[in-house]
Amino acid sequence: MNRPAKQAPGGYRRSPSKKKANGQRSHKRAKILPGADPKLKEVFSEIGIPESKPFVPDRFQTDAVAAMADSDCLVTAPTGAGKTWIAIQTIRRTYEEGGRAWYASPLKALTNAKLIEFSEIFGPDKVGILTGDRKERPDAPITVGTTEILRNQLYDAMHQGISLNTDLVVLDEAHFLGDEERGVVWEETMIYLPSRIPLLMLSATVGNAGAIANWLSIIRRRPCRVVTETHRPVPLYPLVFHPSGTLLPLTAKDNQGKKKLHKKVVGLTNTTRQSKLSQGRGLPPFGDILKVLNTYNLLPAIFFLKSRSDCDSALKRCHGAVPLSNEKKGKIFHRIRSLTKNTPHLSCHQQRLYLEQDGVGAHHSGHLPGWKLVVETLMSEGLLTAVFATSTVAAGVNFPARTVVFFNSDRFNGTEFIPLDATQLHQMTGRAGRRGMDNIGFALAVPGRYMDLRMVARLLSSKPDKIHSRIRINFSMALNLLLSNTPAQVEELLKRSFATWLLVSKVKDSEQKSRMAGVHAVLWEDFLRHLNFLKETGFVDRDDRLTEDGVWASQLRVDQPLLVAECLRQNLLPTDDAARMAGIFACFVNERETDDRLEGRLVPNRLKKNVDRISKKLTGFARHMKSRGFEVRKLYLRPAAMTHAWAAGYPWEMVAKEYTMAEGNLAMLMMRTADNLRHTTHLTDVFPDEAATAREAIDLIMKEPVVEREMELPRDEKLPEETTGGQGEILTRL
Repeated sequence: MNRPAKQAPGGYRRSPSKKKANGQRSHKRAKILPGADPKLKEVFSEIGIPESKPFVPDRFQTDAVAAMADSDCLVTAPTGAGKTWIAIQTIRRTYEEGGRAWYASPLKALTNAKLIEFSEIFGPDKVGILTGDRKERPDAPITVGTTEILRNQLYDAMHQGISLNTDLVVLDEAHFLGDEERGVVWEETMIYLPSRIPLLMLSATVGNAGAIANWLSIIRRRPCRVVTETHRPVPLYPLVFHPSGTLLPLTAKDNQGKKKLHKKVVGLTNTTRQSKLSQGRGLPPFGDILKVLNTYNLLPAIFFLKSRSDCDSALKRCHGAVPLSNEKKGKIFHRIRSLTKNTPHLSCHQQRLYLEQDGVGAHHSGHLPGWKLVVETLMSEGLLTAVFATSTVAAGVNFPARTVVFFNSDRFNGTEFIPLDATQLHQMTGRAGRRGMDNIGFALAVPGRYMDLRMVARLLSSKPDKIHSRIRINFSMALNLLLSNTPAQVEELLKRSFATWLLVSKVKDSEQKSRMAGVHAVLWEDFLRHLNFLKETGFVDRDDRLTEDGVWASQLRVDQPLLVAECLRQNLLPTDDAARMAGIFACFVNERETDDRLEGRLVPNRLKKNVDRISKKLTGFARHMKSRGFEVRKLYLRPAAMTHAWAAGYPWEMVAKEYTMAEGNLAMLMMRTADNLRHTTHLTDVFPDEAATAREAIDLIMKEPVVEREMELPRDEKLPEETTGGQGEILTRL
């Protein structure tokens, strides 16, 4: 579904208008009154809290635990089905047998949550954590960390000629294998992991789980079983919000028992009609929608909106829509106080009033991680009425609701609006219905210019999408593979890729299959292209071995390792100023085109000269890279200036305001800059001054509110648990 070139502010088309006598237009819409189709009476009667029962594991859970006794296992199941229980039982068995376990996840926040959860189960001294920001108890028998850290440990093990020191690996969110940006890390991990180490993969439902398992069985020479659960723990019922305020079923069964659009919904599918819900700057009347949902006991709700600004603006439209009792306001107030007592910046957050007075909050990447944690905690504990979030974070939020509401059937992928696919829609609707708290969950589609109700109905009943290989060659991969492999051995590793297997598996004729053995040629040729450039620039010698420069450069597992390495080789980094060091590294992690027009007072002269000097000195190297077809990102001054200001001690609020960057984006810039600096600290033997300055720079930028002190709960307050029949998955993420 393609969007027109021009659209109303906010992404919603204005409502139909009538001309006044003076030629002006007035924007009128019918009054929204709560209503529901009679057929929903029976559906709504199911709303309620399920009866508490002793926990009994589901068949798919016990099957998966049994499978891990003698094979690898890929578990695919809907959100909230209980995949974590499988991991806990498998880790417990490994631990009780005297073994070690590694639990990898894609998100630092999720990793932190698992640290808390596993520490309560196994004891805090038995669980360590490894992320870019935290390294605690690395020798503990159970390690939780990010997948990138696990992949890096596999690189190190290959280089040292040893096996990874673990007896079990759990890959959470294994469907990230198909993630366009980070899928390569998952695939590398699966390829490099020694076959002696059992592999448990936990995933959302995927369309080609069997193919992934077959591929792993071949490359790991170890059976891999697929355990699939398609049943949602809380049934989902899709609804449509009529502009009048009447709730309608999305679909109905015809005389043959087949599902089709409800007859009253068919009239809303004409996308040329303008939505009557839009008003003002184009946003729907969220307060009126909340009133309707409240009338039919459909709260709390998550509203998925198209932009961060819409999420923030939505809060203002909810005042008084669903009045809170003084008791609930008091609970919210005291809960926020307990969560933010160690974090002054969060305790006076500008959106705190919306939480306390109306029970509504915004959750998106523009907010600090600590503030998102406050919103998630309040929502997961049942204290909020609604949360407004962007669809791009649907896969990362960890607070289910009774209802999810969405206004668009497309999403922005960073460059353009594209239609949602089944996986993305399932991620959004997967938050509808709280296990142990709801008998039924609801997905509410609101008609509008960018809502294709027919497509939504089709996607909700569609099979999950297939995962495709995202493996690609980069300089960090090439350097690390050459650290412990000859080019011939690298070629054999590339033949083990999922991409190669997918192509070969499509050919059944043995003669053709033999010829198709070279389908990895694209990957191999790309590796050779990287290898040749590394030779031309002195990181690899004529015998295809890493030079001294290549060995230390392999430790720079960062976005642009060769540019950072060239800075080190030419002594371009300021070893006498840690704040400037932080600013310069921010240039290398910035991925967006940036407006570099800044007032002179916002750019220290020494920093500007340093960045200009680096840009000039790297010009020849960058041209060489471009001539060989490699991308080189421009070094922008704005990220350097704002990072330098924060490192130099300027107040956080001033930095965010003066350099016009959302707090969440600013915090992410600092965290990624710290990650890049951290790799430089490993080069103590080769560049001791740079390594020491990098360590100092990390300390200057990784401070409150980029990182928050632990949010402690009062001693008499119990941490909330997901009511999954005793599975104890803690929702509070620290």
